[in-house]
Formats: sequence, C-alpha cells, structure tokens
Amino acid sequence: MYNDYITTQNEAICHLFLHCCFKDGKFSSDEVDNVSAKFVDLQINKDLNFKEELQHYRTYQSSITDEDEFLKFIIKLINPVHDLALYSYCAELCLSDGSLSVEEESLLKKLAAILVIGEEQNTIDNLVTQRKAVEMEKIF
Repeated sequence: MYNDYITTQNEAICHLFLHCCFKDGKFSSDEVDNVSAKFVDLQINKDLNFKEELQHYRTYQSSITDEDEFLKFIIKLINPVHDLALYSYCAELCLSDGSLSVEEESLLKKLAAILVIGEEQNTIDNLVTQRKAVEMEKIF
C-alpha cells in the first residue's frame, strides 16, 4: 500500500523521516518541528506538502508488515549518494524526543545494514547522542 503513496525520491525521504519519528509510537510537537525543519533545510518543502505526506504515512503505517522490505523500497527510491548523512538524519530524528527506544534502535540497525554502514554506525550514533545531550544540557 505504501508504494501507492511513495513514488519519488523526495516522498521516500519524507516517509523515511516520518517512519523514524513514529517508530517509538509517539509523535510530539517537537518531532513535528524537527521533521519540518529538515524539510526546509533539504528544500523538500518545495515539492511536497508535509501535512498531506503525514496523512499518507498514517494511512499505511499500520499495514507495514515487513519493515525490512519497506526500508529497502524507500532506500532504493532515495538512491543515496551520501549514505552516512542520510543515516545521521535518521538517527537524529529517532533521538529527537531525547530517548532511543528498543524499536528505534532496531530500526537504525536495519537501516545501517541496508545502507551497508558497518563500523561507522556506532560513531554516528555516539555523535548524534552527544549532540542531543549538548542541546539539552547546554554544556560540552
């Protein structure tokens, strides 16, 4: 069903980011702001309507039975040139609520495997975690 809604690279990026935020079962206003900021930073907002894409995601979210296939489908459409950067955005979004759930950790492991990111995964995870800690604690 998701392949009815995700047909372009920008839609795939959008839905991957939404999936990262929704993975823990919560979606706070801070996470909405984070995803929206990423849209603007990456200039995805010029092609897509965030509210429509959010509705599309919510339409098929519960029907994702094989997350690996879903992620492979999305990554194939994105066809990333900078796989580490894409992974870091996803890790940042998973941590945007200040914690990393077991489900989010599993998602990041699956994503790293699909992107063929080995040892770099731990470094990126640590970097994103420390950046989030600095933002929250206001100390280095």
